[in-house]
Amino acid sequence: MTNIMEAQNVKLSYGKFEALHGISLNFPEKQLTALIGPSGCGKSTFLRCLNRMNDDIDNINITGKILLEGKDIYRAKLDLVALRKKVGMVFQQPTPFPFPVYDNVAYGLRVAGVKDKQLIDQRVEESLKQAAIWDETKDNLQRNAQEFSGGQQQRICIARALAVRPEVVLLDEPTSALDPISSAEIEETLMGLKKKYTFIMVTHNLQQASRVSDQVAFLMDGELIESGPTEQMFLAPKKEITSNYLNGRFG
Repeated sequence: MTNIMEAQNVKLSYGKFEALHGISLNFPEKQLTALIGPSGCGKSTFLRCLNRMNDDIDNINITGKILLEGKDIYRAKLDLVALRKKVGMVFQQPTPFPFPVYDNVAYGLRVAGVKDKQLIDQRVEESLKQAAIWDETKDNLQRNAQEFSGGQQQRICIARALAVRPEVVLLDEPTSALDPISSAEIEETLMGLKKKYTFIMVTHNLQQASRVSDQVAFLMDGELIESGPTEQMFLAPKKEITSNYLNGRFG
């Protein structure tokens, strides 16, 4: 199995406080990896390292390597726009731009300099179909994306991330702000998309992790405690602390 991304001994400090203590983890291609662990354990901080979204924070220091297709994304003179085209991100709160659905999904293509209207039309339709939101938007492509429901907005955001054909999509608790029906629709969408894309998802919802992921990584206090195939992690974790967390004894 090919690893599309690899984290090697990743440490992150805010000033003198070390928040991540040397995390090493491989991300297999076309699989969904779930990052789980108690609140404040470093899941989202680590996720944001994977497309350098922590770079703008003052007094931050990141060491170690994160490889995307064998190349370190923290190397000098890396083009951040090109990186984020390859490693997209969907946030906890749906974040569509305050303009039409079509322009939301086309946004990344236009930033990348694509001017061919036919290609943009095709990518917008394909991406909305992949994100399972085409039927609800095809007759309303000029409607403001922020007028849709929360679950629909989140799928529009997933379509926006997919339109530039990323290699990896980062998901930071993509269903935590949604109702159970919308959450189930997003999960179903992700299950269908795993055949084409690699997903790395932070989730607090252990049932969700067990349903949609292929691999689970358990973090606690900024350390990777253990990782492995989802079934093995839930049925036979190697460490007692992992078992205690998965069985709801703390968290």
